[in-house]
Amino acid sequence: MKTDRPEPTEEAIEAAVFRRLLEHLDENKAVQNIDLMNLAGFCRNCLSKWYVAAAEERGVAVDYEAARERVYGIPYGEWKSRYQAEATAEQVAAFEGARKG
Repeated sequence: MKTDRPEPTEEAIEAAVFRRLLEHLDENKAVQNIDLMNLAGFCRNCLSKWYVAAAEERGVAVDYEAARERVYGIPYGEWKSRYQAEATAEQVAAFEGARKG
């Protein structure tokens, strides 16, 4: 989307929105990645992959695990053990159905 704002201003706004999204996800840990995938087609891991890809496009090497820590706010393994619940059969079925559809 093209605006009349200078590019640095636009990038600052977009960066603030990204930080707010991460904050929102952090405040809503009960929302599982599979729920996000089923409802929105992306999850915290997707954001991590997009972070790595955006860095690479700019010639910056970012390790996937470092990107995950940026998105999750703590190392992924720690987040997973603290907050990730086992997916229900319904969640898995919805995920598989969305992948096929």
